[in-house]
Amino acid sequence: MTDRAPQTVDRQLPTEESRDLLALVREIAQREIRPKAAEEEDSGRFPREVFTLLSEAGLLGLPYPGEFGGGEQPYEVYLQVLEELAAARLTVGLGVSVHSLACHGLAGYGTKEQQSAHLPGMLGGGLLGAYCLSEPAAGSDAASLTTKAVRDGDDWIITGTKAWITHGGVADFYTVLARTGAAGPKGITAFLVPGDVEGLTSAVPEKKMGMKGSPTAQLHFDGVRIPDARRIGEEGQGFTIALAALDAGRLGIAACAIGVAQAALDEALAYALDRKQFGHPIADFQGLRFMLADMATKIEAGRALYLAAARLRDAGKPFSRQAAMAKLFCTDAAMSVTTDAVQVLGGYGYTADFPVERLMREAKVLQIVEGTNQIQRMVIARHLAGPETR
Repeated sequence: MTDRAPQTVDRQLPTEESRDLLALVREIAQREIRPKAAEEEDSGRFPREVFTLLSEAGLLGLPYPGEFGGGEQPYEVYLQVLEELAAARLTVGLGVSVHSLACHGLAGYGTKEQQSAHLPGMLGGGLLGAYCLSEPAAGSDAASLTTKAVRDGDDWIITGTKAWITHGGVADFYTVLARTGAAGPKGITAFLVPGDVEGLTSAVPEKKMGMKGSPTAQLHFDGVRIPDARRIGEEGQGFTIALAALDAGRLGIAACAIGVAQAALDEALAYALDRKQFGHPIADFQGLRFMLADMATKIEAGRALYLAAARLRDAGKPFSRQAAMAKLFCTDAAMSVTTDAVQVLGGYGYTADFPVERLMREAKVLQIVEGTNQIQRMVIARHLAGPETR
């Protein structure tokens, strides 16, 4: 890692409060997150104490209502917070995005009684959430999920397996999509499941090429009993709830991707200014200067794209197409920028002594999670040309 501090991004923020908020986030990132990131990722350590700190600072519920402990921040501010956290450590930035995704269903579709009972703990009470949609045989085709919830009086009995669950095994609550009716999207219902409920177990976390500090695991529901009071929305409304959450979640992934890319550019630029060859800093050589210019341009374009989509959401306008575009472009940009950062550092970039190799490995997963980039292209094309006729 270079000795230079990361660049401060020149952000366009709507209020003085939001500027103070971003300053607080940068301070926490530089003091509590970034210094430990490489060591803890290498050892696979999950930083639960960081999420506790973020909760205490009011940073786990930023886009949600203040009456339940949220920060009442617009999405354009919340996403820039995610970007700063992800630049310090993707495990943290993505973890906050996943937690927000897990809160989305209850905040948007729960009853006032449910919201009053659960949201304060979820948004600012130190709890950590996870989102359970994918299954071993239902990833991109999420509407074909087979985890079942069967009515038993005033309770539901949930049985099945969820896969690729971020925070699987360490979360305090799970938003779970399960089949309560016929095949297809209309037979799916959402539930809020406590992390310590009887019959819920987690498998050994997956061994991943990146984000080793973030546990990703299968969850097994073996006759898990929960009351109907923990059903979110109406029966059969679950897939609608899931899609609404994913639109917002894709913007979170886009912001995290730009954070990772910005961190890689910061490292590459600092190295290029310090490293001398042939009597000059390598930043003097045109070929490398052009690489840095292209990296910076992709980051600025991605940031503008995700912020434009966020402002549509904040204005209450449709933003699904723009969210898919932002997720697609920003994650592809992150993969490109981190790959170029490794190239700028040469042999050093390929070693664990510098963080760019870790950032490159982490960028890859962002092209996969919350809808692969091939799925994003399908979403965008459907908005442009309508559904496929075949």
